[in-house]
Amino acid sequence: MVKVTKKEESNHPKSEYPDYLGRDEAAKSLLSALSNMDEETAELLLNQFDMAEYVVDKVVDSIYFNSSAMEIEGSVRIKNAPEPISQDGIEKYLILVNKKGNTIDYEFPIQNIESVDENGYVNFDKYRGKIHFSKINGKPINPGKYELKIKIKQFIDDSWSEVITQLGNIRNQKTDFVLSTNMFSFSAKSNKKYSLTAVLGVDTGQFEIQSKLLSDINPLEFDIEEEIVMDLPAVRKTKKSLFKHLYNLFKIFPVKKKQISFVSDSRIDISGNFEYIYKKMLDNPQDFDIQFYLKSSIKEKKTLFEIITMAYNLARSRYIILDDYYPMIYPVNIREDSDLVQVWHAVGAFKTFGYSRLGMPGGPRKDSMDHKNYTKVIVSSENIADKYAEGFGVPRDNVYALGAARTDMFFDKELQHEIKEHLYDELTFLKGKKIILFAPTFRGNGQQSAHYPFELIDFKKLFDKFYKEGWIFLLKIHPFVHNKPNIPYEYQEFFYDVSDYREINDLLLVTDILITDYSSVCFEYALLGKKMIFFSPDLAEYMSSRNFYYDYFNFIPGSYASNTDELITQIQDQTVDTKKITDFVNYYFDDLDGKSTDRLIDYLKNDFYEEEIENETVRYTDDGKIIPEWGSKK
Repeated sequence: MVKVTKKEESNHPKSEYPDYLGRDEAAKSLLSALSNMDEETAELLLNQFDMAEYVVDKVVDSIYFNSSAMEIEGSVRIKNAPEPISQDGIEKYLILVNKKGNTIDYEFPIQNIESVDENGYVNFDKYRGKIHFSKINGKPINPGKYELKIKIKQFIDDSWSEVITQLGNIRNQKTDFVLSTNMFSFSAKSNKKYSLTAVLGVDTGQFEIQSKLLSDINPLEFDIEEEIVMDLPAVRKTKKSLFKHLYNLFKIFPVKKKQISFVSDSRIDISGNFEYIYKKMLDNPQDFDIQFYLKSSIKEKKTLFEIITMAYNLARSRYIILDDYYPMIYPVNIREDSDLVQVWHAVGAFKTFGYSRLGMPGGPRKDSMDHKNYTKVIVSSENIADKYAEGFGVPRDNVYALGAARTDMFFDKELQHEIKEHLYDELTFLKGKKIILFAPTFRGNGQQSAHYPFELIDFKKLFDKFYKEGWIFLLKIHPFVHNKPNIPYEYQEFFYDVSDYREINDLLLVTDILITDYSSVCFEYALLGKKMIFFSPDLAEYMSSRNFYYDYFNFIPGSYASNTDELITQIQDQTVDTKKITDFVNYYFDDLDGKSTDRLIDYLKNDFYEEEIENETVRYTDDGKIIPEWGSKK
């Protein structure tokens, strides 16, 4: 039981006080109800009771929503308190009161803003606050109805006084403020969609927030866009086991020295590294017998016939070439006279991946077999070979710095011209425009939970600033991302979603400014020597869950922006740090000659020169002294 001490009645008429609680009525209500209330609710009511004699001045200067992210500015203070109000003498909080239980479910500290009143006093009654309703404690606000209020703590008469009140009306707003948007939550087993409604009533002064759960889908069982029903986990496990046993069974047949199999669970076309390698093989078709086993997604089923056929042909292939994650192959022990070659779809080493993330959220298990059976890994530079060896869990000697095949286009002016002409024909809105390309990576721990927090970027501000200046803004969103940007139709001649255009390298050729964050696209774009901006408003959060191989700020070959206002400033600044980009390129690319594909083809045709390498192997101590083989002669 909370003890209530009744204060002396104020002499002021009740009508003067919008937050006034009649003393007698309040006391009776509290005394009869407190025994059945939780402490937080009781304290809330007692605070209102204690502050009933104070007049609270309050007004909302502005409310702005960018999707589910709210920014609010206004002022609030206890009017008949001594002035001036010092910065240390007032604290303010936005609170969400659950209307069902009348409990404070969420509390957000807000910033005091300095102002000068009509008497020349410097006060701190103004405030600026933010609530990201999609990211409260890392997830959307719980479904329910809430009232958004403000809690003010002010130092008066040598003690702290506290009151909770409505925010007040929006200055010069004559109609209700109403907003409706969606929120999303993504995990490996549950992708949720919510609606968020916000209403500030002019007549009532109440700011109501309502969250509703609209859908909850297990991404492992159902793909919304493709409507592909996946195998149950037990079925997938059985198929992997069957493939492994069939592969081992088909080892009774000899390897075909010219047979090369391209396999992918992320593409059904010949693009990326596959395209450059395949086209180069066609120059000498007699040297290769080529097979393709391509699916659009790991979610797409493989039939029993496909599994048998693939097991037979992969068991007989001299080389199996991958460009991405491929779970079917990982339990397999690759036969000695064959190679599993990972050419990887990304260039360089930036954010940590694979076994570099052991112990981190979304990282692999120690006993995982994923990636570990690669016998050859192709990278762009010796400087990052150790990062790929660590990430894939393979020996350093299995990593070859031959270059990334897909980067050869950046050294072929004739090919670049052809690609540009094709782009202008297919995407006619590119012609005559200055082009900003927004190409962020996904958030989440993998393909099932991949998303992007679009509320972090203010599309309206970008439109208002750059539309009339002849710019267009392309969005190339990672194919894993489940949620899509919700861009109002009135911006359709400025923002263009080109995510379905497969090859981002083609788009880089016509891009004037690249905006990215933690994506490896920065490596390819650096080869063009043009301006890059790293827009990373969630950098701290991303670092805590993912992290990088290098210090982020020393690594990025461009400018940094943590919010949309900074992003606008960086777009307007046309400065390019040419030296930093040059140093960056020289570190992450060993050979700047456009012949990466030629080198790989040469190694494929010559069994990676393994015999020569084996015969010439010389071992050294840390200080450079030769270690002879036991029993060898000098």
